[in-house]
Amino acid sequence: MYRGQHQTMRQAFSDICQGERPWTALGNFMNEWYAYARDQREALVADPLPAYDEHSLDQQRWAVFCAAAVEWFCTRYQVPCPSWVHDPHYTLTEPWFFYTQEKAKARLLVTTPDEFQRRNIFCGDRCFLNKWEWAENLQLQS
Repeated sequence: MYRGQHQTMRQAFSDICQGERPWTALGNFMNEWYAYARDQREALVADPLPAYDEHSLDQQRWAVFCAAAVEWFCTRYQVPCPSWVHDPHYTLTEPWFFYTQEKAKARLLVTTPDEFQRRNIFCGDRCFLNKWEWAENLQLQS
């Protein structure tokens, strides 16, 4: 959704809380990160997440996921990580597995990046695959 401004992680989470499909909101953030605002990455993650309904397990999970994602993006792309992501508030008390079958859980335990595992989220290592880097790698190989 075009608002005349960049889709920050704060805005992505706000959209999730307002009923936007999480992967749509996060995809909009990824478009900014990987393509449209590559030169402004630090600004895309600088602002803390807005307040949310802490009684909503869904919102709590996505808040923690967004904090872990910011740390992951910052680590992977050598962007200074904002201090807000290290707030202990952004840790789940119970594990959240993106898949519930035992075989899938076993794979998620092995493949989930540390930034998510430390927060009790098990999503695997394929959440942020992106078409831009894939295309760049193809061009480099040509």
